[in-house]
Amino acid sequence: MVGADAADDAVARARQLDGLGVGLHLVVVCGKPVLPASEIPDLVAGNGEFDTNLVRSGFRYFFLPKVRRQLAREIRAQFEAFERSGLELDHVNAHNHMHLHPTILSHIIRIGSEFGVSAVRVPHEPVDLPGGRRATVGERIGTACLRVWIGLMRFRLRRAGLKTNDRLYGIRDSGAMTGDRILDMLQSLPNGVTEIFSHPARGAWDGVEAAAAHYRFEDEFQALIDTNVKAAAAAAGASLVSFKDI
Repeated sequence: MVGADAADDAVARARQLDGLGVGLHLVVVCGKPVLPASEIPDLVAGNGEFDTNLVRSGFRYFFLPKVRRQLAREIRAQFEAFERSGLELDHVNAHNHMHLHPTILSHIIRIGSEFGVSAVRVPHEPVDLPGGRRATVGERIGTACLRVWIGLMRFRLRRAGLKTNDRLYGIRDSGAMTGDRILDMLQSLPNGVTEIFSHPARGAWDGVEAAAAHYRFEDEFQALIDTNVKAAAAAAGASLVSFKDI
């Protein structure tokens, strides 16, 4: 999140970690823009931040030409901010998976081509997850409704020559991707490219989004440095890679 408060600190830390695959996490809802509010008045509220209502934002981004033009300027500004960091761009995705939106995806493909984008996350999580609970009826209906949408997204990305993951684990377990949960998934890992999605941190902090207030940040951090998790990945025959390695 190049416009977030701790972006400079995150870049400084990333520079010290050779081989770390760092992606651009575009923010077009629920967060701060890079451009001043005066340049994108139709994208932000009175507090200078994006709308927190994803559905309302989605309709405005699709149907209002003036809003689409401002959205393109802001997305370009975020790509430029990432480029100024000097980090290699491993992949792109968007906060709250908003790159599922056709307008946002179009901007990512078009503008991203100027900044060397080679991979984009596809937020597709299987209905039934390895070692986990069975999906609810509502989750199954939601997944079925997204199937055509995800297929179209994959088609557009591949036509643009961009790499993607085959599946993503961690959406329904957001905030609870603990060591035990990841171990369950690794024991039944399918062939292909699987992204494991989590929110690791050394604890909660002031200003964390209300939707993530219950997340087990420290437990998710410990899961990623757990030697048992690393050994299980090796035993499963998995290669731990970044998007650039696909």
